[in-house]
Amino acid sequence: RRPTMAGAGQSAAPAAAASAGAGSTSFHVGMVRVVSFLVGGLNCAVLLLGLYLIDAALPPGCGWGLALAAVPAMAAVRVLAMLGAARAQHATADAIARRHLDEAAASVAEDAVARHEIRVRYKRWLWWTRFGMAVGALQLVGAIYLMFVIVSDLPNERRPTSCFFGQDGAERVSRRALIASFLILSWVVVILQCFTGSDVLRWRSFYATHDMAWKAHYREVFDHGIREAMCCLGRAKYLAVLEEDEVYSVARLLGELVAYRASGTGHLELLAGLALLQKHGNLPDLQTDLVEAPHKLMREAAVLHPFAEACYTGPLLDVGRNPILFPCAWVYRQGVLTPWARLRRPALDGDNWWRGHAAAFLRFVNIAPTALVRGRVRQSKREAAYFVVVLHDKKTVLIGVRGTETPEDLITDGLCRECAFTMEDLDGLVNSEVLPVTTREKVISTFPHYGHGGIVEAARELFMQLNDCTGENTSSKKLGFLSTLVQEGSECHGYKIRLVGHSLGGAVATVLGMMLFGRYPDVHVYAYGPLPCVDLIIAEACSQFVTTIVNNDEFSSRLSINSILRLRSAAISTLSDNSPDDTAMIQKLARRILNANKHHERRSPHQDALCNTEPDLQDLQNGLGAYNGPSSSIDEPRSYRSLQIDQDVRRIPLDGHDSGLEEAQTSSGEILVESREMFLAGLIIHVVRNRRSLFPLWKCWNPQEAEQPYKAVFAKRENFRDIAVTPSMFMDHLPWR
Repeated sequence: RRPTMAGAGQSAAPAAAASAGAGSTSFHVGMVRVVSFLVGGLNCAVLLLGLYLIDAALPPGCGWGLALAAVPAMAAVRVLAMLGAARAQHATADAIARRHLDEAAASVAEDAVARHEIRVRYKRWLWWTRFGMAVGALQLVGAIYLMFVIVSDLPNERRPTSCFFGQDGAERVSRRALIASFLILSWVVVILQCFTGSDVLRWRSFYATHDMAWKAHYREVFDHGIREAMCCLGRAKYLAVLEEDEVYSVARLLGELVAYRASGTGHLELLAGLALLQKHGNLPDLQTDLVEAPHKLMREAAVLHPFAEACYTGPLLDVGRNPILFPCAWVYRQGVLTPWARLRRPALDGDNWWRGHAAAFLRFVNIAPTALVRGRVRQSKREAAYFVVVLHDKKTVLIGVRGTETPEDLITDGLCRECAFTMEDLDGLVNSEVLPVTTREKVISTFPHYGHGGIVEAARELFMQLNDCTGENTSSKKLGFLSTLVQEGSECHGYKIRLVGHSLGGAVATVLGMMLFGRYPDVHVYAYGPLPCVDLIIAEACSQFVTTIVNNDEFSSRLSINSILRLRSAAISTLSDNSPDDTAMIQKLARRILNANKHHERRSPHQDALCNTEPDLQDLQNGLGAYNGPSSSIDEPRSYRSLQIDQDVRRIPLDGHDSGLEEAQTSSGEILVESREMFLAGLIIHVVRNRRSLFPLWKCWNPQEAEQPYKAVFAKRENFRDIAVTPSMFMDHLPWR
């Protein structure tokens, strides 16, 4: 780990210690939530009133006594569960706060022990909260059963067999009042517990505005939540992993994004800020001086788009298109009803017994089974599902990459820390004679370059799959699958190579096309709604062979770490008043706390091989072939060393003084405001809605002048740096849109 600045640690530790309350100190009442006092008091009232009814109001030999006794018994268990959850929550928050107060003086071994202690305590608190939720569910069942029992006893009123109502008038009225009060109180407790959550203590009483503690807290929340969700989806292997893996990296990133809690902003307040952004509009109007895209380019993009859509061979595509009858549609598209046609379908890696994924792909694009020559539908972490199709009528070899459909794809999406490209990755850009000399020189002079970590790793693995090589023999002269398919003398010699993909698949296809460009003739990529995945220099260098198509306001093409940070800061700023003092305070708080990346935490010894492949400039001067960087890992954020030293960055001091922002060189104890900006690669085509004409009825008389609802225009990649908060931001991203 990079050591923190001594001055920063000395100034931050006392403030954090005051807020965290010194984990080993005794418990005090101020830590308890007000609503926890209310829930606990109501449960105690249910317990006492139930005991009184059993002892004083229930006649001997009543058969419904057990039903009445179950409700106060569950209330007592609920109170005990709250006490156990409070103790476990106190221990968890204490461990998190102590770790991040003493992290400057802790060794690597002590840090590993502290991390393990936090995980164990958090898991203990999690089981206590779930036990409390189970007791709450039993209280709901008990309240329903008690109501049924009381209603069943109403016809026996004024009879000796009545359990809850006496025979004389005075006793009957008093018992009826007590029973009604007890029943109402039981339901109030049940309803209130449904909206109060499982937290007994206030996390803010431990963490206050110590943002590193909030990040660690939400890192554990997301880590356990993601692992349990993966287990429910059939990936139980992630639940037993204790070391830091891809899930931990995603959880750490999400924990940093939720660090706005350190400023006192709640989740509902952030959603309110986003709603205000949508109401006021947070992006400028882009419909000025628009240049329409050529019809030839859009025609090929439209012809190849169904192949990108067909890659979704799971139920996701059918759920969107047929929300009600999607099981029937998916079964039909998978060919479950025609198992005798199994042998006529191509065998894909990871396909089911009846080769349903191959049948779904072929049925959607309506091509012959012999056209699908290779593919993979079941992938592991940092891998992409793909299909290789030969279209003889178009003389094209098409590689379709599937977008996000499985939990592994979500992990690849979440591994969005920047990863350094090696010179082998950029070989097609720097050695291709097709690109202008100025473009190649610019790529070389600005090396190293960075991309989306998960996408880069998935593209590297797919490149090895298509070339039948492993990480040890990527430079082997042996011809791989794709080379054999298009080599001279083969059936596909001279064919064009087209790569298509939607969302994550479009981003992986972009990086894969960059690796294949220069190695094969006539390579072109059509990416539909991809994620920003490369830096600005690489994005501009790919303009000749990558076409990125963005549909209106879809969020994925604007989704990056920095765009989320900017959106979060804008949402919090929107909540403030319009006074200059409040606005300045919120903006300063957003810059100091919310946008601070976690670049000053310690690293473990096994985390040295990071995604920070930064070659020496002397290697580049001696020739491009002299450097062959190692394969990078994307589990950890890059370190800022070597070539990064001479770059000026904006820093935020860690002390509590209002010293403002200043320009300075990076230091080991400073916190960088933003990570590297990721951009959409290649030529950007934006499909936008046409504005309605002032005279729509006049144009309806002439069918030739009928205005189309959408038009495709060229756009600047800088226009997609910020997320557009609109009602259609998610619907526009659907693959069939």
